[in-house]
Amino acid sequence: MKIKCIAIDDEPLALQLVAKFIKQTSFLDLDATFDNAIEALGYVNSNEIDLIFLDIQMPDLSGMEFARIIDGKKGDSKPRIIFTTAYNQFAIEGYKVDALDYLLKPFSYEEFLKSSTKAYQYFEEKNAKPHSPANADYIFLKVEYQLVKIMLKEITYVEAYKDYVKVYLIDKPNPILSLTSLKTMEEMLPSEKFMRIHRSFIISLDHIDSIARNAVNIGNTTITVSDNYKDNFLQFLNKWIA
Repeated sequence: MKIKCIAIDDEPLALQLVAKFIKQTSFLDLDATFDNAIEALGYVNSNEIDLIFLDIQMPDLSGMEFARIIDGKKGDSKPRIIFTTAYNQFAIEGYKVDALDYLLKPFSYEEFLKSSTKAYQYFEEKNAKPHSPANADYIFLKVEYQLVKIMLKEITYVEAYKDYVKVYLIDKPNPILSLTSLKTMEEMLPSEKFMRIHRSFIISLDHIDSIARNAVNIGNTTITVSDNYKDNFLQFLNKWIA
């Protein structure tokens, strides 16, 4: 697995060092470097990036401001951040924006590799697909440090939650939280039983209680059918009515 990353730092020597460390690390793939956070933000918005090595003290747009913008994005492809800075007072703020790690300058390659390995382990776990044999009526989800068997018929809907998914089950007061993406869940769940109707939701077709205008009701939960998924849902609805 290769982690596609960029580096952002307004100090040329610091940027060169991070770029050098990235190139030395076999599981990292350096896509681009930037000495300007605003330019980098435009690049991130139009390219799929997994990981950003980000300085904090920069003119025009600080690394922390950049991170808050990234953290506000929704979807499966939001990049993660490792901060690289000479100022340790930003550590708490760094974790508030869900940074993977915080490298204090000057740092060695050993320290860089430790942080990068942490990122690798995160992406490896996140990209691991839920497991189920062909035509099985269940899947296994990684929940904390164990695999949990989930019967498909018990799933009412699945919701994206940052880097996790919440799996809601019949007669369970709280959802199961698993470190995976909604896209991965969509690939694993059988399409004849489950449908994605929103960038943040997959529903069980068997558990639809009623359909309002552009929305689905499952129990006490109302889920909007977003524009990107309306055509597929209308095709299903026409069959259902027929």
